[in-house]
Amino acid sequence: MIRGYPAEAIRAAEAPALTAGEPLMLRAAAAVAQTVRSLLPDPSADTATDPVVLVLVGGGNNGGDGLFAAADLATTTEVVVALVKPDAHDAGLEAARAAGVDILDVSRPGAEGWEALLDVADRADVWVDALAGIGASGALRGAARDVVERLRPLADAAPVPPRVVAVDIPSGVDADTGAVAGPVLAADLTVTFGAAKAGLLLPPGERLAGEVQVVTLGLEEAIAAQTPAVARLLDADVTDLWPVPGVADHKYTRGVVGVLAGSEAYPGAAVLCVGGALRTGCGMVRYLGPARAEQLVLSRWPEVVTAPGRVQAWVVGPGVGPDDDPRREEITATIQVAVRDAVGLVVDAGALDLLPAAEELSDARAVLTPHAGELAALLAGHGEDVERADIETDPGRWAARAAELTGACVLLKGATTVVVAPDGETYSQADGTGWMATAGAGDVLAGILGALLAGLPEVPVAKVAALAALVHGRAGRTASNGAPITAGDIVTALPAALRPLL
Repeated sequence: MIRGYPAEAIRAAEAPALTAGEPLMLRAAAAVAQTVRSLLPDPSADTATDPVVLVLVGGGNNGGDGLFAAADLATTTEVVVALVKPDAHDAGLEAARAAGVDILDVSRPGAEGWEALLDVADRADVWVDALAGIGASGALRGAARDVVERLRPLADAAPVPPRVVAVDIPSGVDADTGAVAGPVLAADLTVTFGAAKAGLLLPPGERLAGEVQVVTLGLEEAIAAQTPAVARLLDADVTDLWPVPGVADHKYTRGVVGVLAGSEAYPGAAVLCVGGALRTGCGMVRYLGPARAEQLVLSRWPEVVTAPGRVQAWVVGPGVGPDDDPRREEITATIQVAVRDAVGLVVDAGALDLLPAAEELSDARAVLTPHAGELAALLAGHGEDVERADIETDPGRWAARAAELTGACVLLKGATTVVVAPDGETYSQADGTGWMATAGAGDVLAGILGALLAGLPEVPVAKVAALAALVHGRAGRTASNGAPITAGDIVTALPAALRPLL
């Protein structure tokens, strides 16, 4: 499991070491310099030009990290620093000058360094982003914003784009939430210190960080005493958590999933949802639905039971339209039964506007599975004036707000899936591929989640939801292998995706 921490927790972990005089900044700078060197072309190659590094430096300790890294790199490489603030870190600036680093002033419009900056940026192999650190909030302003806005199109147009290394976090990404309010220089690699910042795991900032390299700085024990803001499950967590049956298990102990999905208009949703549950490994699926959907389900999955009975989890809503009144009445009654019986409950798509009051769901093992548009509608129904674009700008915030308002765990689907429980427990999973943006993929996820809620009754709901998102993504990657897929391919790939993990 990877854990992401808020900026306040990182500062608390650093404080005793700084009080004791530990040279944390020098260690951080050395790690940045080492990473940058690993990205530079070999200067001994006959066809290579001398490598060049551009370091973009703002104020505060983040700028200090960049300046000390520049001084370290200057012993073997041509290094140019662009200062966006006149009050740069004094000791770092002195070290850079002493090492022979060329310093450009771009802290104000018309400064002499601007023309030289664009020339250096054009020939630099690596750009180092030390413009703003974890203490910054909101969009970049002033010269820092100007630099990013001028350099981004230069990188996009370059035949061989420079590699971008972010110091601690890409500047302009909120360290606590991952929110992005303005332009950001997307990083190929982020060297972060102490521990991963929450904003490096949460979208959209997570997608701008590139590969994340954590440099612990000797703070492991101090970090362990802090409370993370977000976590990400890894393959080893699948191995630890998955409900692998023993020799004494039978279909009922492995979990029975009830599915109310599909309709006369959208019968395929039932087939996909049921398939996701079965391939995940539940003991039985009970499907209740209209005749056409039932016929298709049994044709594809003859092992499904179409009679009512006891279940350990319900999945309701996939493929149910807003005008299907009889189906919606059935779903409303089923939600009430699930809450009464304290069994797992997955509420998707056409059932998201049928929730009971938050106090009723607060003790239930319920997970809502909207995409951003559905979440906007759900929040609007609870009095929040929010658009889909707002949610995509700060998914973690709005998923948390929905969990607070509904009393249920919220799994917000997307390229990076965010899971937030009403008590604040948060996960962020980025395990899939863009090829999974296809009709029916969410129906498969609902089935996977239903099976896991039935099979893992003692595991916290948010962790179960994150586990479902992880395996759904893995199955998508396995099915795709770089090529287009359908939702049915994800279902088929589930055993192959799980096999190496179990």
